[in-house]
Amino acid sequence: MDGVINLLKPPGMTSAAVVAWVRRALSVRKAGHTGTLDPSVAGVLPICLGKATRLAEYFTAQGKFYRAEATFGLVTDTQDAQGKILQRRPALLSRADLEKVLPRFRGVINQVPPMHSALRKDGKHLYEYARAGIVLAREPRVIRVERLDLVRWTDGKFPKAILDIECSKGTYVRTLCHDLGQAAGYGAHMSYLLRLRSGPFSLAESWTFEEIEAAWAEGNTEFLLSPSAGLQLPPVRLPESRAEAFRHGLATGAQWVDGAVGEDGTAVQVFCAEEFIGIGRWKSGMLYPHKVMS
Repeated sequence: MDGVINLLKPPGMTSAAVVAWVRRALSVRKAGHTGTLDPSVAGVLPICLGKATRLAEYFTAQGKFYRAEATFGLVTDTQDAQGKILQRRPALLSRADLEKVLPRFRGVINQVPPMHSALRKDGKHLYEYARAGIVLAREPRVIRVERLDLVRWTDGKFPKAILDIECSKGTYVRTLCHDLGQAAGYGAHMSYLLRLRSGPFSLAESWTFEEIEAAWAEGNTEFLLSPSAGLQLPPVRLPESRAEAFRHGLATGAQWVDGAVGEDGTAVQVFCAEEFIGIGRWKSGMLYPHKVMS
């Protein structure tokens, strides 16, 4: 079974547990997700099956869209609601105050990843150091925040903001909420998160566990999308003779390619007629196989 499932992850499960459920429910051996969601987070989690797992890096690299809630005046060690409260300080903050801060966090910015994360240092996850009470210096990473909108504001002793966030791969939304709180002068943590979209996969078109189980029981695989579904890459086509060469790892000259010639390093979806056969990359006017679906 080869393809992609736009799955709606429920809160309370790890992303690895979701993959394990898919393997059991559909009796498939090869499956993987395309970008971890923390256990407390719900939302879109595309799952690749079979040969589509070869394409996971392309799905992972796509932008994400979230709806988050930030609570101001409460700072936690994990930067979300699951952590230990480190600071409790009533926030004398208004909607207008926060609106003044938001522009600093739009566009290309540097973000220091949190200690409670799956990033590795000397072979160990950062969260392993954090659990041992060790705080390490972390290099800031460049991220891009395409959209950061204040959707709703709730006044109170610990005011709350609902934020819509469209961002690049590798963005920690809880760190973004934490940093917003620091910039506003009172601290904050992410108290809720929902992933609305991952690349082109939207919440509105996602499938729940129950829906997948019911469809599978009836022999319906409507939930299983083509391996190329969601690849935000330009398509090109090869004739059968060159498609066979592509499948065997051989490069093809631009004269055989039906589609625009890209700059060196440009990735494209490769088709033979209507069959998706893999991903190629351009180099010096030649199309080289990068991921082959045979």
